[in-house]
Amino acid sequence: MMNRRGLFATLAMLLTAALLPTPATAKGFASDRIAVTVEGKGADVILIPGLSSSPRVWAEMTAALPGYRYHKVQVRGFGGLDKGGNTEGNVAAPVAEEISRYIAENKLGKVAVIGHSMGGTMAMMLAARHPDQIGKLMVVDMLPFLGAMFGGPQATPETLKPIADQIMNGMRNSPQDAYAKQLEGTIASMVATESMRAPALDDAVKSDRDVSARAYGELIMTNLMPELSKITAPTTVLYVTPKGAPVTDAQMDGFYQASYAPIKGAKLVRVPSSAHFIMWDNAPFFQAQVKAFLAA
Repeated sequence: MMNRRGLFATLAMLLTAALLPTPATAKGFASDRIAVTVEGKGADVILIPGLSSSPRVWAEMTAALPGYRYHKVQVRGFGGLDKGGNTEGNVAAPVAEEISRYIAENKLGKVAVIGHSMGGTMAMMLAARHPDQIGKLMVVDMLPFLGAMFGGPQATPETLKPIADQIMNGMRNSPQDAYAKQLEGTIASMVATESMRAPALDDAVKSDRDVSARAYGELIMTNLMPELSKITAPTTVLYVTPKGAPVTDAQMDGFYQASYAPIKGAKLVRVPSSAHFIMWDNAPFFQAQVKAFLAA
């Protein structure tokens, strides 16, 4: 059981990225929760990376798919960016509300949103809580109820809190060398493309430990399944069977199908030959899926 829990916890850690200049906040928008960089011209697309990550994760995809105006979100406290307003409390839910404010203040209308891992959680929050703002939704390797991997499908925030607290305390209090080694192992399991591991580790190490810990604990205790029926945007979910996980492809398919059943017409695609960072590990497949998603 501990092996299974550990493997799925690794699936959820959502670490990434390479060295980037500190993002400049999009013109006319100030936030103590997020920074947004904008590039390209065309239909608007919101890109949300994961835990302890930066917009670097999208670089290859946006270069391969021009013709859109990409709004790349970075959560403050991740990837070396100051933690700003993410100093205490939840991270994902208030950040999702800031992204909603960004969409409204920039009058973007109904946008496409793509979120990886924790970014997928925030994308689902946006689509469920602000359906008038989201034209289409893509979730990349994230479940709507991560806590089920730790406490079973009947888990509640109350039963999951001791688990979340233990993980958060471990992240906050581990000696630096032990923490760095843990991050290295996590990234090695989640990024199959070896050339991307060193910059990903650098980005993760530069993330504020407390912000990352609170965000991870929040993800464990957040169950979005009751809200999924509110999502009206066409939805695509990409996912993998984690290497070494004690489940078959068919079992993983069944779990995702059950998890996303409340979203009518959701398209679920298991990505072959990939670890958690699909955009790096199977770039051609990922880019083809995103191209079809954005063109639909």
